[in-house]
Amino acid sequence: MKVSIKSFDVEMDVKSKGIEFEVLDPKGKLLGDCYLTMTGLVWCRGKKAKENGKKISWQDFIATMQK
Repeated sequence: MKVSIKSFDVEMDVKSKGIEFEVLDPKGKLLGDCYLTMTGLVWCRGKKAKENGKKISWQDFIATMQK
């Protein structure tokens, strides 16, 4: 996988716009974008807009990862 920061809209703390990561497969095909925000994570498969992405709160993300 190739993961790069697509936009970096933060100063010190992560704000509501968050940080956008572009995720590509090893051949360079876009898999989607992942947004890290102060309220959680948003996964946008393919070229979906952030508003149409799948959201997970930090509490739910942490619970999932600790299983």
